[in-house]
Order: sequence, then structure tokens, then C-alpha cells
Amino acid sequence: MLANSSAETKRVAIVIKYLGTAFYGWQRQPHHRTVQYVIERAINRTVASSSQNWIPLHGAGRTDSGVHAAAQTAHFDVSSPIPGQKWATVLNKYLPHDVVILASAEVPSDWHARFSASWRRYRYTLYTAASPNLFVAPFSWHYYYEPLDVTAMEAALKPLLGYHDLAAFCRAGSERSHTWIDLQDINCTCQDSLITVELQANGFLYGMVRLLVGLLVKVGRGEISPETFFEIWFYRQRDRVKYSAPAKGLCLLQVGYDYFPFPKSVWSNHQPHFYFH
Repeated sequence: MLANSSAETKRVAIVIKYLGTAFYGWQRQPHHRTVQYVIERAINRTVASSSQNWIPLHGAGRTDSGVHAAAQTAHFDVSSPIPGQKWATVLNKYLPHDVVILASAEVPSDWHARFSASWRRYRYTLYTAASPNLFVAPFSWHYYYEPLDVTAMEAALKPLLGYHDLAAFCRAGSERSHTWIDLQDINCTCQDSLITVELQANGFLYGMVRLLVGLLVKVGRGEISPETFFEIWFYRQRDRVKYSAPAKGLCLLQVGYDYFPFPKSVWSNHQPHFYFH
């Protein structure tokens, strides 16, 4: 344990990778194991002092229970002689096996993991072979009930690019003041038995990606057309979006900033693509 000192308060940014399987999401909650809490516990264990209250951790976004992250970003304010770039090494000593700090750095006091972010990028993975694959299963939705038409799915996704009201893809309980989202990039690819959907936006609504993928699969199996998919979200018909895709297929890939105090190599070890030959 490292004792706290009279050092000036500094803001430290961290990049985090975690497997969401055994976590009850990101946000700290009573009686549940969450990513935010286990990292906060490591921070406060490091600087334990009767003169300093519990140090909170502020994340770029809140992932749901079971959702993974390849490069979540967060920050905390601390009075400690530990240099910003050393915090990753220090905290990893106290963290469980399913979460790791990839990098840490001191940032300006007005830099904020959430409010300074200009975009977030998510990937959803579907595995469509008839037989389960134990190595892919923890990170994908095993959808083998019928073939999926990826061309139709791509056609349904294209009109989403741009600034739209996506209230149809927002779960109840959202804390956002509005449901307008700027979708900056969309990518849907198929390789053998794997289908991946990647979405990049300035922000995401509560449960948005899983609701969107749940409806998109209805397009893939021919239950609704790309035109109907468009009508549902364009006219904000939330009552027609009934199914949320399983959490384990979703991964927060990256969070983008105008000022990012880490080299690109921090992102190079993101969630790997699965390939079959």
C-alpha cells in the first residue's frame, strides 16, 4: 500500500480492457460486482488515508452487464506522488484477472473521460454456424436458427449514417436529455460463419446497440425489409423494437478524443477478429 502525501491533486486518465462476463456492468451498484467499483477499490487501496475521501472513477460510458470493453477510458483525481504514467502498473497489482489497465497518464484538469470524448466505437459479433464454438462463444451471439442475409442487413444500416433521432433504440431508464445521435461510421461484414456490425457515434443511447442488432437480425432473416427497418427508427416506433441482442456479443472497442495522451499502440491490442479457414 502506498501512503498518500501532500502532493497537489492531479487528474489521471486510464485505458481499460475487461471481460464483461462476470461483471454486473460498468456502473457502481450496491451488492453487485462492477468494473467501476473494482478499479475504484484498487485506487483507494493504493492511496488509503484518513485525510482523503473515497476517490471516484469517471468512465467514458456505461457498459451493461455482460458487455466487454477492449479500450474503455476513464479518469480520476488524486493527490499522490505517483506519476501519472505509473498508475497502470500500480493498479494492475490489485485488480482481478478479468480487468486490466492498459495505460495511464496525467491529463489537464479540464479533460474529462466522458465529456471530452468525440466518439465511441462498438462491435457486435454473431456466430452463425450450426455447431457451437467454445472459443468464440463468450464473445458472440450464437445465431444458427436460419441463414442471415448480410446484404439486406447492410442495406438497412446505411440510412442510419448521420444525425438522427434514434428513440426507437433506447431502453427505458436513460439519463440522456435527448435521443439524437450522430452516427459517424457503420460497418457490417461477413466472414465464413461470423458476422460483425461496427458502429461509431458521438454517443450511444441506453441499450442502443443491442436493440438495433436485435431488430437488424429480423432483416437478415427476411422477417422485415430494410425499408420497414428504416420506418421503425425514423418514426420512433419503440413499441416495434421488442428484442435486445445478448450482451456477450457486444464490445466497446475505442473511445476517441481530440486530445488523447496515449500512443496509438494502446489501441492496437483491441478485441481481435475471429477468422476461420
